[in-house]
Amino acid sequence: MDGAPVIDDGFSASRLFNQGYSYTYDDVIFLPHYIDFPTDAVTLSTKLSRRVALATPCVASPMDTVTESSMAAAMASVGGIGIVHSNTTAAHQASLIRLAKSHKIPFTHDLVFKRPSDSILSAEEFSSAPCIFVTDLGTHDTKVLGFVKKSDWEKLSDKETSVSKYMTKSEVMLPASYSFEDVAGYLVKNELEFVPLITDEVVNLVSRDDVERIKGFPKLGLPSLGSDGNFLVGASIGTRESDKERLEHLVKAGVNVVVLDSSQGNSIYQIEMIKYAKKMYPELDLIGGNVVTTYQAQNLIQAGVDGLRVGMGSGSICTTQEVCAVGRGQATAVYKVASVAAQSDVPVIADGGISNSGHIVKALTLGASTVMMGSFLAGSAEAPGTYEYQGGRLVKKYRGMGSLEAMMKGSDARYLGDKAKLKIAQGVVGAVADKGSVLNFIPYAMQAVKQGFQDLGASSLQSAHDLLRSGVLRLEVRTGAAQVEGGIHGLVSYEKKSF
Repeated sequence: MDGAPVIDDGFSASRLFNQGYSYTYDDVIFLPHYIDFPTDAVTLSTKLSRRVALATPCVASPMDTVTESSMAAAMASVGGIGIVHSNTTAAHQASLIRLAKSHKIPFTHDLVFKRPSDSILSAEEFSSAPCIFVTDLGTHDTKVLGFVKKSDWEKLSDKETSVSKYMTKSEVMLPASYSFEDVAGYLVKNELEFVPLITDEVVNLVSRDDVERIKGFPKLGLPSLGSDGNFLVGASIGTRESDKERLEHLVKAGVNVVVLDSSQGNSIYQIEMIKYAKKMYPELDLIGGNVVTTYQAQNLIQAGVDGLRVGMGSGSICTTQEVCAVGRGQATAVYKVASVAAQSDVPVIADGGISNSGHIVKALTLGASTVMMGSFLAGSAEAPGTYEYQGGRLVKKYRGMGSLEAMMKGSDARYLGDKAKLKIAQGVVGAVADKGSVLNFIPYAMQAVKQGFQDLGASSLQSAHDLLRSGVLRLEVRTGAAQVEGGIHGLVSYEKKSF
């Protein structure tokens, strides 16, 4: 009707994020668009960096309570990637990468080795494995003499007896190159409880319990594989002189991508490390960060990074914004950095602030190519550490790399505090509830993300980015009451199951 007022739904992203407010994922909501395709038509394939492609836009954070070899293997098997943390020696970090890349199996056990003269005094020594291996020197790289089953040890009356007196002599072992289906078939055919997997040494084992557990999980889809057919595995390094030697170890171990791990990446230290790494290893993709502003991003892009990690103080265990008064709301940070990075075809990782599938939808639609997760993965079976009961709940430790506990192991370099006389924490130590296996909940989370993309009328990440930048997708800011209304409310009690 002529003269009728124009009624707009929401705001374009460019207008919403240029008002001087710092928005988190929960602060904003997308308005639904038009659906003309089924959920199964949505593809989430993406790029982690310029030359590293993934089928699933999920990255495990380089934290010492999140990503070691087991997480790296599991994430690669579901189409994502794990970034092995650097809060350890360079040699140990390299060994974790080699271990993860040696697998065709989507999980690893914490293997335990003993010398023939050793004793097993506690059931806790078995860790998650059904047996303990006995080798010449009690190390993984010496000759295997036999193994002790947990069930045999439990029947032993004298626990101080040396393992050589009751171990089972080495039986059959299979090459680590065997697929999960091949190993599962071998166990059934030969009626074995478990079978070790070897390269030049024992690197893993598969039990019948593992086979039954995996059978109940969703189909995994395309794994992340390199040109050599092995799992894609990433690793983090710092920006100190000693990290140049660490980088050499990682390259020799076959790392596929390296993340420069710093809470504030726009520094002379990181720029110099970028230039060094690109000169020494021009074929290796390098991801810089962390950044939250366009200025920071432009500096690292000009230095030569192949990807950017976005986030400062948005993680559940991070206190940087509280302690240092710097950072940015993650929704605003992702949109701003992704907007400038797209001009140089540099993929962006949204790092931090992810606690549900809706946050993943928002991060990816706002311009990120992948999401990096810490607490979302920390309570999983594949995360380092052991479960314990806390207040009647099964939990695992989860700590920020800026916590004093992590800093005492070396992570203070990440916060440029390794040379400081006084250590100031920028994180805490906590615990997260048991989430089960990554192999189970990541496929379900990705199905939820696909449904979110369908509601937005986006059949791919590129489609979502195009719809956002063209102004077709609209957003609004949610009031506190709207956020409450958008969650579960008004019930006396409820049980929340996502799948």
